[in-house]
Amino acid sequence: MDDDYFYMSQALNLAKKAAALGEVPVGALLVKEGAVIAEGWNRPITTSDPCAHAEIMALRLAAQRLKNYRLLDCTLYVTLEPCLMCVGAMVHARLQRVVFAAFDHKTGAAGSAFDLLCSPKHNHRIEVTSGILSVACAGLLSHFFRQRRMEKKRAKRCQP
Repeated sequence: MDDDYFYMSQALNLAKKAAALGEVPVGALLVKEGAVIAEGWNRPITTSDPCAHAEIMALRLAAQRLKNYRLLDCTLYVTLEPCLMCVGAMVHARLQRVVFAAFDHKTGAAGSAFDLLCSPKHNHRIEVTSGILSVACAGLLSHFFRQRRMEKKRAKRCQP
């Protein structure tokens, strides 16, 4: 469990990197046998790629480094509950485990809005741990969106 907090704090730093770029602050990293093999942070805006979620970026990099799309015995740490697209990629990659911090009650697919990781229809099961550093990760997201709303209000007031 101590490892989960250690790796999630690294994912939180990656989320801050995304926020600095104006992206939704989500960070992810992939760990195999106690070593970080890939990192990712949200980049759909900066890359003009709707699939450039933090999880996908980390999964792609890990698969390239391991020269295998099957990421067996790997754990993915991510600051926000994965969406439908990301969960699908995780199942196809055959991850062993996913650890996420904050729940996403609108689009989360690991227990909140949907529960695809526990679906009996998949031929692969991924162990799920949630809530690790959830207050810090949720706080970063809330702060980001609060700032965004304030910027929009200011922009409206300044229009002629």
